[in-house]
Amino acid sequence: MQHTILIADDHPLIRKGLKEVIEEHQQFKVIAEASDGESALRLIEELQPELAILDHNMPKLSGLDVLKAINSKRLPVRAIMLTMHKEEDAFDRAMELGAMGFLLKDNALTDIITCLTMVAEGKQYISPHMSSLLLKRQTGQPSDTDTRLQLVQLTASERKILSLVAQNKSSKEIAEQLFISVRTVDNHRANICGKLNLNGPNALLRFVLENKDMLV
Repeated sequence: MQHTILIADDHPLIRKGLKEVIEEHQQFKVIAEASDGESALRLIEELQPELAILDHNMPKLSGLDVLKAINSKRLPVRAIMLTMHKEEDAFDRAMELGAMGFLLKDNALTDIITCLTMVAEGKQYISPHMSSLLLKRQTGQPSDTDTRLQLVQLTASERKILSLVAQNKSSKEIAEQLFISVRTVDNHRANICGKLNLNGPNALLRFVLENKDMLV
């Protein structure tokens, strides 16, 4: 049995590369290509491929827009989202909309056949390089978006102290650098922990080590 596929991406070389890899395997057949979201949706409605590979960023309609339309029209196609970066917001939204696969373009040519095989069997496939995001969803850990919203609550003084904690400075060293008392630093640290919902003696240090990129 051959599984029919649509590839939607605005970069011709990416479409060409994916098609060549896919058609090396007789169980898959690319029946349509699209360079924008509107064309992709029209072809999905007309041809009803079993699988659709959708670029996250496309002209006219994004991959997520096409996915929303697939759901609203109840089209019988299993969608695989293709993206350039580890975009956590896009990942979460794609999963919410029922995407069966999520691939990074950097690894798409090596991962695509495994992805198509699993999705054709009704199984979800996430690129191994995206596994940390999947783990966050499964364990209920806060996303990067949640963390940024928490950081917005901090005052300028608290953010400054948090950045110094990220440099592994002690309360005494921070107090000396900012010309304030150690007690004031400790009060700020306590307020930061409260706003970030952190508990435990090393919770603040662990938080800054895990989120250093957001504290620059």
